[in-house]
Parts: sequence; C-alpha cells; structure tokens
Amino acid sequence: MGTELDVRRADKSDFDALMTALSTAAPDEAVTEWMMRGHPAKQFLDVYLPEIIERGLAEDEIWVAGAAGEIWAVSVWQAVDSVERLHAEAATVREQADRAPDVVPLQRSAYVTELLAREHPRRFPHRYLELIVTVPQYRGRGAGAAILGHRTRALAAAGMPAYLEASTERSSRLYARHGFVRIGEPFSLPEDGPTLIPMWFEA
Repeated sequence: MGTELDVRRADKSDFDALMTALSTAAPDEAVTEWMMRGHPAKQFLDVYLPEIIERGLAEDEIWVAGAAGEIWAVSVWQAVDSVERLHAEAATVREQADRAPDVVPLQRSAYVTELLAREHPRRFPHRYLELIVTVPQYRGRGAGAAILGHRTRALAAAGMPAYLEASTERSSRLYARHGFVRIGEPFSLPEDGPTLIPMWFEA
C-alpha cells in the first residue's frame, strides 16, 4: 500500500520549504542544468530560485505534493492572458543579462526566455506549466504525477487549457498520460542543450 500524497497550493508560509525543495530538485532538471553548466550552481540558484518562488506566490500558482508535511515535488503554473506578459518577462531577463555579459547562466536564461516567448502558443487565456521538479530522494513515488492529475482535473472542470515544454522524452510520456499532446515542432537549445517538446492540454 503506497503513501497517500497530499496536493495543495503553496502560500507565503511555505517560502523556506520551497527554497529547500527547489535547491535540491532543480539543479539536474534539463533546462536548469544546461543554463548552469560549467558554472557554480549555488551562486546562480541563490538569485534565480527566490525570484521564481516570489513571482509564483504573488502572481501565479505554486502547487506542491508530499506526505507527512514534507514537500516532495514543486510545480509553478503561470496564468497567461496575453503575449505581452511573455515579451515583458523576456525583456526583463535580457536586461539582467546585458548588465552582466560575462555571466553565462544569465545569457542562457535570456536566450531560452526569448525563444519560449516567440514559440509560445497564441491562444489565451491558458495555464503555463513553467516548472515541475521532484526532490531526488522522492523520485519515482508519484509526487509529480499527483500534481499533474490534480491540476488537469481542475483545469478540465474549469474549461481552461494548458501548455508546457517537456525537456525529455521520458517527461513527455508522463505529460501525455495526463492529457497533453504534442504540438508544433520541437526546438533544441544550443551548446548541447536539451530539445524542448511543446505540448498542449485541451480542457
């Protein structure tokens, strides 16, 4: 009999726990690993992760899964209502990168943010699964799938579609099991980066 997982929306009181979970789970996520490759991970994550968490809690939704009060998996779902938001975020990251031209992770972050803004579907509104990661010691125990099942059921009930880019073939199969289908052509990141697979959930 497996552990019963709790899926819930995180709030401001979860900030420290979210930092701990993401600091452990994010470094080997395919896109994050590519962005930080060859550079000190902690230095970049100490800036990058708080921004993701603060924005997710304030403007979007962070959903977590776990048991016994622990966070096993974290996901960030953006509410995307227009193309302007995508371009504004890309412009902000580009400005940061231009101020630090020697910081390669920032240059890669700007590149991928601009790419995703160009390639993002122009059907609004929808939810964008920006990030979903599982703490290494809890991988293979269904936490990520629990979040996906919970959220896709809620999205279907609300008539709200969703979008994501799978960063591995393995993750694309998990998303497919929860109703996401491939759309358009995959696009590969430079410098031996991962190939991203666009996928859409039709509520």
